[in-house]
Amino acid sequence: MTNNAPLEKTELVEFPVALQGTPPPAVSIKARQCFQEGMAHLQCGDAPGAVTALTRSVEHAPAFPDAHMLLGIAHALTSNIYPAIDHLEEAAKLDPDSFAAHYTLAQLNFKLRTPKPGYEAAQRALKCIQTLEQRKMLAQLLKEERERERNGIARPSFTKPFSTRMLIFAGSALAAAIIFVMAYAR
Repeated sequence: MTNNAPLEKTELVEFPVALQGTPPPAVSIKARQCFQEGMAHLQCGDAPGAVTALTRSVEHAPAFPDAHMLLGIAHALTSNIYPAIDHLEEAAKLDPDSFAAHYTLAQLNFKLRTPKPGYEAAQRALKCIQTLEQRKMLAQLLKEERERERNGIARPSFTKPFSTRMLIFAGSALAAAIIFVMAYAR
């Protein structure tokens, strides 16, 4: 809704079938209205408007996983990566059986070229698969990521701890530098 016109009360927006999961929890009417408005903004390509509407929805119903998930998507579309990850992780935490939350989190991590958390989220999404279409979507995502890894430059993970030998070497070099500075400071 780029013209900021209010939504008609009869207009309902639905998730794609493959991303539909458990029925939404009981939330207030205001939270649902803000959620529907946010979905409409997303479908029109108005991510900033979606962020505003979905933020209101989350304020009215903090335990509404679908609102957190769509808010994470809207933040990602506006290049607010850290809030996007936070809301997607919150959606996955609120509804651990949500294929959509885990799949979207995996997809975002793969786009950010952080494969380890992406594969972890994909593994959780695999446990939540309920339809053949969801299985195909996840298989396609994993296939694309493997292709990207095969054709791209490997990104360091920085998860390997320092070895004892390296720590001793670094400590010795630091001690030598301090002694050198103290000797020339006199």
